[in-house]
Amino acid sequence: MYLCYIDESGTSNIPGNTSHFVLAGLSIPIWCWKDCEKEIDLIKQKYDLLSIELHSGWLLRKYQEQHKISNFEKLDYKQRRTEIAKYRTSKLLQLQKTNNPQYRQTKKNYKQTEPYIHLTFDERVKFITNVARTVGNWGVARLFAECIDKTHFDQTRAVQSIDEQAFEQIVSRFEQCLNQLSKGEKPLKKEKYHGLIIHDNNQTVARKHTELMRAFHKRGTLWTDIDNIIETPLFVD
Repeated sequence: MYLCYIDESGTSNIPGNTSHFVLAGLSIPIWCWKDCEKEIDLIKQKYDLLSIELHSGWLLRKYQEQHKISNFEKLDYKQRRTEIAKYRTSKLLQLQKTNNPQYRQTKKNYKQTEPYIHLTFDERVKFITNVARTVGNWGVARLFAECIDKTHFDQTRAVQSIDEQAFEQIVSRFEQCLNQLSKGEKPLKKEKYHGLIIHDNNQTVARKHTELMRAFHKRGTLWTDIDNIIETPLFVD
């Protein structure tokens, strides 16, 4: 059994607020799952991010308020959090009092980056690099991705929406990978590999992708029948 974790980057809406939409899937054998998780947790623990979900888009931004705190790099993690929290509270109160239109967006930015404020920009880059290198060294893992440039996506000719097209691509490639793995087994063993798709929890996407997967099981995708992927996607936070 292989687990394929899929997640998206950007928005599938046209025009939306991104030029591209990317759907990626990372598959690992089920017997490696716990070891892979431990490897990532060791890195997260080192940077005091053990229970935190990682969002590289927010992690790799420069937090300007860090430059306004004296000797920020010399403070320990707890002191950094305290100083940033004080600065941000003051900033939000200032924007709120003056009815500044930037208040809502600033509050959102602060909420999204709050888990990472104890790390300098260089530390956050190093952290993401360590995670990427660790995943890159998983020889048993397979990566699938569909990247769509929305400026070249013709809605009038497309049979599917952007996210539907991307999901069908990932499912098809994962299925074909499982098929190749099964064929690679020794003739006497005749072991068939199965796969399960695990998706980030989103009620709108969950409903759509569940129905799509049911349809794929019945009629296949544009490129392949579905014989190795079991069930509909599992949706988790």
